[in-house]
Amino acid sequence: MPRAPSTSFLALALAGCGHFLPQQTSTVPTSFESFAAAQRAVEQVVPFKTTMKDLRTLGFDVQASANVTLIPYPELVSRLAPNPSVPFDELDAGIRACILSRMACEAFQFQIGQEERKRTGDFWVDFLNFKRTTSISGWHFQALIVVRDGVVLFRNYGGEPHIKRTELQRNPLGPLQQAGEAAGGLVR
Repeated sequence: MPRAPSTSFLALALAGCGHFLPQQTSTVPTSFESFAAAQRAVEQVVPFKTTMKDLRTLGFDVQASANVTLIPYPELVSRLAPNPSVPFDELDAGIRACILSRMACEAFQFQIGQEERKRTGDFWVDFLNFKRTTSISGWHFQALIVVRDGVVLFRNYGGEPHIKRTELQRNPLGPLQQAGEAAGGLVR
């Protein structure tokens, strides 16, 4: 009998304890603290003037930065000039210079950002897997930098400056949901 009061106390204590819900943060190591900071840096890159050394100073180091992709030349051409109906002389000067220099042209795609996932809602409903609500916030930034002979020919950027969304997962069977899905797979 002495356990009943302590169990009741524990249940009441956990009833409103949303802070027991999991949280997750995903960050790509970068020198930029925000989308705006990365945008300001990439906008300082001047085609036909900025060098690889200048890129490192601005925070775009192709050797040391995480999540940098070297784009192969055939894929690069399809990215830079995807529509053959656009005349070659109407393409950006840096894109034309890259296409004409063929394999001497290199392109690097930088993917940086920060994302935080925080579960919200009732602890027991989440814990027992009936309903899970996850709030997602952060930012993602992508920059494409095209280089030939150590000099930038072209740069472009994009991404999501402000991520704010909510994911909702409902499981009518709660903790038995996975068992029901597994049994359904066996029937098939």
